[in-house]
Amino acid sequence: MKWKWPEGWKKPDWAAWKEKAGPLFDRYKYVGLVLLAGLILLLWPGGKEKPVSEGPPPVPAENKEEDFSVAALEEKLAQTLSKIQGAGDVSVMLTVQGGSRRVLAQDSKEAREADGSYERQSETVVVSGGTGNGEGPVLLQQLYPRFQGAVVVSEGGGDASVRLKLMEAVSALTGLGTDKIAICKGKG
Repeated sequence: MKWKWPEGWKKPDWAAWKEKAGPLFDRYKYVGLVLLAGLILLLWPGGKEKPVSEGPPPVPAENKEEDFSVAALEEKLAQTLSKIQGAGDVSVMLTVQGGSRRVLAQDSKEAREADGSYERQSETVVVSGGTGNGEGPVLLQQLYPRFQGAVVVSEGGGDASVRLKLMEAVSALTGLGTDKIAICKGKG
């Protein structure tokens, strides 16, 4: 049995469609190619699938902890500032508030006693560091001391433009406001 067009429908005139679609195709062929390439890239397999995890695995605190040394930071800052044009030899002194502090993961349990009071127990979470690394606490956050002020002594500290460059650099690197930074001219 041969398929028939429903009553009231006209058989499409493919020659007319080709005549109308030809100029449109010529006009939009690059757009079509870009869309086709995008579709192919979306469907392209991405290689091995990685297992979904809820963040990086915990690392024992002893391996992740960074030492904070004000003296090392002052030295590095002085080396960086001495590279500013016109600054010359530079020395830096920083003052900080408090010391560094580690925040460790805690596992806490609450229990209700028979007399209605609550008892809360808290212990530090400890994980194994892998083969032969032993165990260590899980470090959640390392808090460093906050800067209070800075003194910069520079051979070029008498020049206003050098002072401004030094002030901006120290402010950007330490987060201090310009009222907490002193720039002085050194012996030269």
